[in-house]
Amino acid sequence: MSDIWKALADHHAATKSLRIADMMTPERVRKFSAWLDDMYLDISKTSIDDTAFDMLLELVRERDVEGWRDAMFAGEKINTTENRAVLHTALRNLSGGPVYVDGQNVMPGVLETLDRMGEFSTGIRSGTIAAADGQPFTDVVNIGIGGSDLGPVMTTLALAPYHDGPRTHFVSNIDGADIHDNLAALDPARTLVIIASKSFTTIETMTNAAVAVDWLKAALGDSFGAHLAAVSSATGKTAAFGVPAERVFGFADWVGGRYSIWGPVGLPLMLAIGPERFREFLLGGEDMDRHFRTAPPEKNLPVLLAMTGIWHINICNHCSRAIHPYDQHLRRLPSYLQQLDMESNGKGVDRNGNRLQRASGPVVWGQVGSNGQHAFFQLLHQGSQIAPAEFLIAAEGHEPELKYQHDLLVANCLAQSKALMHGRDPAETDDPQREFPGNRPSVTLAYRKLTPRTLGRIIALYEHRVFVEGVIWNINSFDQFGVELGKILALDMLPRVQGTESAEGKDASTVALLNALKTGG
Repeated sequence: MSDIWKALADHHAATKSLRIADMMTPERVRKFSAWLDDMYLDISKTSIDDTAFDMLLELVRERDVEGWRDAMFAGEKINTTENRAVLHTALRNLSGGPVYVDGQNVMPGVLETLDRMGEFSTGIRSGTIAAADGQPFTDVVNIGIGGSDLGPVMTTLALAPYHDGPRTHFVSNIDGADIHDNLAALDPARTLVIIASKSFTTIETMTNAAVAVDWLKAALGDSFGAHLAAVSSATGKTAAFGVPAERVFGFADWVGGRYSIWGPVGLPLMLAIGPERFREFLLGGEDMDRHFRTAPPEKNLPVLLAMTGIWHINICNHCSRAIHPYDQHLRRLPSYLQQLDMESNGKGVDRNGNRLQRASGPVVWGQVGSNGQHAFFQLLHQGSQIAPAEFLIAAEGHEPELKYQHDLLVANCLAQSKALMHGRDPAETDDPQREFPGNRPSVTLAYRKLTPRTLGRIIALYEHRVFVEGVIWNINSFDQFGVELGKILALDMLPRVQGTESAEGKDASTVALLNALKTGG
């Protein structure tokens, strides 16, 4: 353990009796908060004191976060296990400044693809790119999974007030109910199907895509291709599937799936809100990139958010992170951040292949507020395990005629963070069942309104937070080998499920489960 890790642990042990509420002063709030335009991050409701804050900043410097950050933006191959650059940030580099990978400026290709997406979206939205019968498309079905689904779903829901394009629908689950229920409500003559798979081999996506293509063929015959588009780099496979070449949008291997919403994977969002608002979304991400690269660590939103994460996981031993967006439009944000964080930092070895000596990524979970208050906040307030809470709240909603309800929403959000911190003094009640211990940590991210630009800032903030934490743990946040084994075993298991191969040689539990599923009891 380095001196700084030991110093943090010793300091925490010596100050565990401190209460967050007792440390709260205007000076503390000023030190433990930061702004980016109208976005405000407050980490003052945590047990980090001045000394711990300064030591965490020292840890950031010791782990060379700024050096790794600069290497990422410069296109160096910081994804060492796959020998790849990490440049999702290039997809939102609207300034067009050069970004080099292996000596080649990738920005002309990025901007050309963005323009192609814009032309296609404008054509679909205006009706100049029409269905096989010459009439406009009214619905879009995006078929993908993981990063090819969670990003488009989350952002499209988040920006629902800005929708003025075709209706969007999303299919991801291999469970046949997903695609059946989506297609059952649609008219194939009015539906565009987007197949999103970089390799065009993802088994869930391609299985669902085959069902969708059969559905189109049954209704449209040989003209089904007019109803297809693809987000993929495997142009040979897309052509064989019947997707017209001009409707295929690819992206490079330096964009990981969970970081891909900024490029062609965001096509459903662009179709829903239009190219101009999609560019505003990209501008928000670029805003946060600029802030991350230029703001001093003590006022740098991603760094501050990462410092709280490191403190909670490694020093306080809080193993989970609860995300609570008090915004109905952000109801899928916890799921999105679950993949972003847990697939990136759910690692057990460092960059050098050594076993980690401390915990890495937390369990990420949550629910939209105020629904969560009536579900699991009981545990947050009175449970035996502490789960640090992260609140997101807008000053303004999109429904001015319902301002009272938005005010009530804001009041609930602020009240919950206050209640977690203060609790209820035992002297206030003689019933131990009604005591609240308080001293439960939380952070709050506030912003004026959930616009496309604000959403871009929020997503980029959490991306960079994950990156900083990964650097501090010395892990590669950009591979995901942990998702592969189950896929391989599933393909091996399928013929046993279908009964075409024997289960002989499988473990006793698997054999028993196969038999139980076969006999139904």
